[in-house]
Amino acid sequence: MFRKEDIEQIEQRGSSVQTVEQQVERFKQGFPWMKIVAPATPERGIQVLDEAAVEAAAKYYDGAQMNGKCKFVPASGAASRMFKDLFSGLDALKAGKELADDAPAAKFVDKIQEFAFYTPELFGEQTCKCPEYRQSVLSKTLTDEGLGYGAKPKGVLKFHKYTDGEIRTAFAEHLVEAQNYMRNEDGTANLVVTISPEHQHLFEEAYAEVKEAYEAKYGVKYNITFTFQDKATDTVAVDVENKPFRTETDSLLFRPAGHGALIYNLNKLEEEVVSIKNIDNVANERLLPETATWKKVLLGKALELRDTLHGYLRELDALCTPIAGSRVTVAGVPGYDPVYEDLYASPEVQALCDDIEAFLDNVLCIKLPQADTCKERVEAIRAKLNRPVRVAGMVKNQGEPGGGPFIIADKDGSTSLQVLESVQINMSDDHARNALASATHFNPVDIVCCLHDYQGQSFDLLQYVDEDAGFISSKSYQGRELKALELPGLWNGAMSNWNTLFVEVPLATFNPVKVVLDLLRPAHQN
Repeated sequence: MFRKEDIEQIEQRGSSVQTVEQQVERFKQGFPWMKIVAPATPERGIQVLDEAAVEAAAKYYDGAQMNGKCKFVPASGAASRMFKDLFSGLDALKAGKELADDAPAAKFVDKIQEFAFYTPELFGEQTCKCPEYRQSVLSKTLTDEGLGYGAKPKGVLKFHKYTDGEIRTAFAEHLVEAQNYMRNEDGTANLVVTISPEHQHLFEEAYAEVKEAYEAKYGVKYNITFTFQDKATDTVAVDVENKPFRTETDSLLFRPAGHGALIYNLNKLEEEVVSIKNIDNVANERLLPETATWKKVLLGKALELRDTLHGYLRELDALCTPIAGSRVTVAGVPGYDPVYEDLYASPEVQALCDDIEAFLDNVLCIKLPQADTCKERVEAIRAKLNRPVRVAGMVKNQGEPGGGPFIIADKDGSTSLQVLESVQINMSDDHARNALASATHFNPVDIVCCLHDYQGQSFDLLQYVDEDAGFISSKSYQGRELKALELPGLWNGAMSNWNTLFVEVPLATFNPVKVVLDLLRPAHQN
């Protein structure tokens, strides 16, 4: 399949021929549909907290012990999707066509003075609906004729303008958030921001502009790490016949493998507790008190779950430790340990297993298959308990794009809570389609993780990825159709084998900017 120069190209990227061959085979075989048991709802699968529970969870976070914490902000890529409608409008105007007044690009121009990046020097003091003015505003927003926003990352775009004249980028708002709910006892706040290498200078400039002012204003010391998606995680593209796609120079075409590749970045963190929030999900600082409260709630629930799981594991260790020197050979089978077997079958251990299985079922929607022996039961429970933890905020479904929470059947016969994207759901299956239709919530990517095991060691997160939970999408290259492979999403398949809890959070905590007109929503205005 590959020539000598192909192999050199693959190895120079840090990948291997075997990995690329597996990717090509995945294109041929596709990905299996997720087996949905039911949507996760407040009746089963999503915790809805009352005022007392909210206060208790936030308090638990304030008093919990942890081995380091940081905020993880996926911020790779340019904001081209955010300005897709504006590009279309600009192309139409250049072609001599007029825009309808209700077209997104026309609405943008009409409201230009309400955006934080507006200046009269660049856009003029008066607006009008004439094609020439509309084309000028769109061009000065998108191209190097003005702001050049069409080729810049969302993180460095000016999102908010305050009454005192301060203007903040999305990245700056994440800094303000971090000093609130992710501050360490020594006054530091750790942030890890995933970016593209070509954008690093833009982020460094944006950080330099506010660092001293924010550290003085909020009494915080920031520790910022910019990290890149590893080229070795890029996946090979194929043509419509599932043959490796070749460029005009006859070389293989590799593409970034989606946000699922960031599990490698997450896996390198030393901190135990990590808060994940997308770069565009920020709001005006007046909403920070509610945002911070609910982030502390998620943090508290994650640490509470961590402590419960770790407590169960320590209890199992204490009850299931064999007596030293008791190993014998029985019926010709070396290593049979009657004392050990008796420990597994003891009433104390089985009663503990009953309690754990009830907890897993009632809290995490994990139903375990029937074990054949007491030992198998204990080992299955131990394997389920000793996993990374994620607590994900869920908001009531308002028609926003995003994955949804479901209870699914796992390959080992158990069930679990998962975030699924629509492409993972078999719409030709009546049960799956009905489950999607009856879903009450969706995932705003507001996630808290605990990444250390009960013995204080970091989990190898790559061991908990469901490789069958990826995506195949249709793309193009210089007008030629191709297929692209995305790795299991960071909060989808990459976290499939974690212990997961869903908590309802207010819609007010979810304020994404997917298109530029979203900046006109109240959460982004004064």
